[in-house]
Amino acid sequence: MLLPSEMVRVDILTHKRYSHLLVENLHESGLMEIEKASLEDVKEGNIHPDAGVLASYHLRLGRIIEILRSYAPKKKGIRNMLKKKVEKKQVPKMSMQEKIERAEKLLSEIEDKVLEKEKRMNEIEETMEALKDKERKLEYLSLFNIPVEYIGKGRYVIIKFGISTNLQSLRQDGITFYYRNIGKKKEERWAVLLVAHISMEEKLNKLKNFEEIRVEGEGTAGEVLREIRKEIKELEREREKIVKELATIYRKKKMDILAIKEEIDIEKERKEIYSKFGETEYTYLIEGWCLEENMDDIRKLVESVTEGNCVIALEKVKREENNAPIHLKNPRWAKPFETFLELFSLPKYNEINPTLFLGISFVIFFSFMLGDAGYGLVMFLLSLFARLKFKESEFIKSWAFVGILLGLGNIFTGILFNSFFGDFIPRFIYGDAERMIYETNIFGISLPIDAIHKPILILSIALILGLAHLNLGFILAMYQNAKRRETKKIFTEQIPWFMLQIGGGMLIGESILELWHLSNGAKIFAMIFTVVGLISLFKNNGPLGFFEITGYLGDWLSYARLLALGLATAGMALAFNVVAQILPDIIPYVGIVLMPVLLVVAHFANLAIQALGAAIHALRLQYVEFFNRFYEGGGKKFMPFRVSRKYTEEIK
Repeated sequence: MLLPSEMVRVDILTHKRYSHLLVENLHESGLMEIEKASLEDVKEGNIHPDAGVLASYHLRLGRIIEILRSYAPKKKGIRNMLKKKVEKKQVPKMSMQEKIERAEKLLSEIEDKVLEKEKRMNEIEETMEALKDKERKLEYLSLFNIPVEYIGKGRYVIIKFGISTNLQSLRQDGITFYYRNIGKKKEERWAVLLVAHISMEEKLNKLKNFEEIRVEGEGTAGEVLREIRKEIKELEREREKIVKELATIYRKKKMDILAIKEEIDIEKERKEIYSKFGETEYTYLIEGWCLEENMDDIRKLVESVTEGNCVIALEKVKREENNAPIHLKNPRWAKPFETFLELFSLPKYNEINPTLFLGISFVIFFSFMLGDAGYGLVMFLLSLFARLKFKESEFIKSWAFVGILLGLGNIFTGILFNSFFGDFIPRFIYGDAERMIYETNIFGISLPIDAIHKPILILSIALILGLAHLNLGFILAMYQNAKRRETKKIFTEQIPWFMLQIGGGMLIGESILELWHLSNGAKIFAMIFTVVGLISLFKNNGPLGFFEITGYLGDWLSYARLLALGLATAGMALAFNVVAQILPDIIPYVGIVLMPVLLVVAHFANLAIQALGAAIHALRLQYVEFFNRFYEGGGKKFMPFRVSRKYTEEIK
């Protein structure tokens, strides 16, 4: 579990006559990742000839689904947004030819109809766009009582219609104009009719701040406008009818289309995989990887399908070889945290899998930075509700479990640090903002710890957590080097840091912090550890050893953000409570009603903002400070050749 799963190199040589059945069985089993054959003197395989036919059906079916989905009624609401369970259609096992026949039959029923209606919809949209443009122009012209056909150039007079942003520029000899204000509020914009003798045409064409609008039709602008609006309504009715027809087709044929497309896609994947094979005149060479635990299953499957007419080589991959794909084996609760690891990078094949440590420390740091029992309770209840309500969704269930962990962590830290929606309980229930939520004494330690009034104590706890986290990184680095048989690195890269921390910590604790008094023997011991640690660092890094020390101190002090974000959460919550408390005095009567509204909205906003900040900074401490001790990453995820069914369930 501390290292990625052991991988096995798989090489299969078989006669071509078994290829179809072998590919099908490998696809169904999902045990093997197939990669491009790399053996010299073996030519690259070609995509199976049937792949082109399948690709054609894939595109046609995809086009129909895309069209129909765009006209299907949209389901609204949080429940539908979170709902992940997909209805599945049971399908019998079919040959490729049977799948193609089913696809062709379905397409012959609906393809022409759907494409024809889609074409008509595009025509309607284009026509309506043009009509609405005319409508907008005629609305302006209707402000003037003039027939549309008058606009333009006559035998003696020219009349132009348009929009102007500066009437002064239109005031010129020989030009008469009429205007109506169409600007919003103080916007200077007018609909304008220009009238002039035909000889003034060139002057009219050179007018500034005037945009001509060309209109067509017969009768007054109002009459033409009514005809256009009537035409638009007719088109809207036709469009609505087509939308209903397409939505009906989608509702009736949805599962049939999705199911057959998925079947076609599965078959297409099987035909395309041939391009990764090595090929001779009579055989195929298949290369790839499988998990060590699946070695026997792969061997039995291949030998069974090929009736023993094959050569299969299975070789465990040594940890020193970093070309193997990566499969992480983690407990179920830690699976969501693999996403955080993948955001950074997967480990190499001979590198520690830090998912467990990332998950545990993320919960601890997040809870420390948010640190409010009230917010934790909200997170816990919402996550518990999501986990119970949306049982059908594995995605929601797994992340809801993370929310439950974070909620419980914040309930604990909130109780520890005297925070439940800030000082809500002392201020509004006890009537004394200075009072603690509770008071107890455990092993001589007074609880709770008031974070607002004792920031130095909280900072000390944060730095102790940081020191533990950094040293956990060193311990993992030692384990990693031991597994790699790189013992020298343990003594040159990790042990010097432990010596320097122990020796330097003892001396600083006595001389600077005055936390204890060392005996002469202890002082000599501390000095030896410190000197040896320093010599080792400078020997390994040269003059840059100084920056190694300052860098480590900087990483350690980064954990002070645990205090900073915790105080920000508590401070904001306290401020909201104070404002809510004085609100009835500021706004009598109304303030009493607004107070609970303000508390709910403000605390919810504070929870959302501070939770986001806590999550980002908790991850930063993993990626920068913790991973810097032992982790590089750069692994490639294990991607087995596997059937993926979302809409179908094959009947055995």
